[in-house]
Amino acid sequence: MSKRSLLIIEDDDSLRRVLEFSLEEAGYQVLTAADGDVGLELFRNAQPPLVITDIAMPGMSGYEVLKAIKQERPETLVVVITAFGSVEKAVEAMKLGAYDYLTKPFGRDELRLVVAKALAYRGLQEENARLKEELNERVDFSSIVGISEKMQQVFDVVRRVADTEATVLLLGESGTGKELVASAIHHGSERAKEPFVPVNCAAIPHELLESELFGHVRGAFTGAVRDRPGKFAQADGGTLFLDEVGDLPHDLQPKLLRALQEREIEPVGGSARKVDVRVVAATNCNLEEAVAAGRFREDLYYRLAVIPVYLPALRERLDDIPVLVHHFLKKHGGEGVRISDALSRQLASHTWPGNVRELENCVERMLILRRSDILDVEDFRPVAGTTAKSSQLRVLNLPDGGYALEDIEKEAVLEALRRNDGNQTRAAAFLRIPRHTLIYRMEKYGIRK
Repeated sequence: MSKRSLLIIEDDDSLRRVLEFSLEEAGYQVLTAADGDVGLELFRNAQPPLVITDIAMPGMSGYEVLKAIKQERPETLVVVITAFGSVEKAVEAMKLGAYDYLTKPFGRDELRLVVAKALAYRGLQEENARLKEELNERVDFSSIVGISEKMQQVFDVVRRVADTEATVLLLGESGTGKELVASAIHHGSERAKEPFVPVNCAAIPHELLESELFGHVRGAFTGAVRDRPGKFAQADGGTLFLDEVGDLPHDLQPKLLRALQEREIEPVGGSARKVDVRVVAATNCNLEEAVAAGRFREDLYYRLAVIPVYLPALRERLDDIPVLVHHFLKKHGGEGVRISDALSRQLASHTWPGNVRELENCVERMLILRRSDILDVEDFRPVAGTTAKSSQLRVLNLPDGGYALEDIEKEAVLEALRRNDGNQTRAAAFLRIPRHTLIYRMEKYGIRK
């Protein structure tokens, strides 16, 4: 039926005819039924977007009609009709999912107003659903695998921020897939048809990074034989992904801040020019600690972290390991290869310091070196050093009888202060906590400077 169609279920013949005439006169397509059973049958066949039903009817009541409609098609709007002085019945119907109610006697204008509002609301519902579906189709998560609750939270945030101009800061350890998420944000935005330009700030020598980011003009320095656009200029209209932004030299941070705030860059040896670039940044270090230690500008940190998104380490999302393994087997040509139960348990117990990247490399390595199409524990060969590295993370040797957590925390604070000659800023950075948190812990345990 059309978007201006509705069903009236009313046992009073005269009222039903009046409602039908009034709404048809207003241009609506109207179906009518004299009881709940016939009304539900009409509803199932025609599926109108709006149903108006009396509550008090012989046989099937309006409540039962409402429950059945909401169970079968929750998006259908239902307006109930109640007798004068029966507002409590209307309230009960609203609790069951009714959109609105009409109290007898009501006028023609009131009826038409309620119907118009209901169908307009239904139109907004459909438009929102269409836009949400369109956005979900645009944001491509095919290369980002995860069924865990933490990854679903990441997907939800990405869907909501992709189609905005907000600067996003991706946080998490190396190998968690930050560039894949940045790419998904770009391809889910209005800039999807424009360039996505990644740059690793840690992989470029400091003396070349300014030119790499902002470009240079001919003659700006020895060897600059022609004008060269930087990454910002290459990403004009699109998205610039600044990976390892925490390693950006301190003297370049004001220029990045200016680019973010003013959308303006200044090539080496040249004059300022405007750019239209959305920035997605990423880091595996704690920028709050870097700010506390004076290595990173506080104003730049807050400008980058408009939308912070934390990507969990693989050890925090163990539920994803089986689906990731299946994904990587398929990706690397191992569709017919299976994983033994023992190997599954082995993979789940590994600490994965290299995160998803390490898991993918491990699966590819096992596929190449396998002796059969059933991978088992003997096929699992972590890269030399990763096991030692993961064991080094175990800094505590607790006694069998147990140890108080507060004593462990106090000992850690004391050791951090000892190693840093009592310097609170360096001790906080050593413990990877903000300085004010360290001071709180010192006061809590009565530790003096």
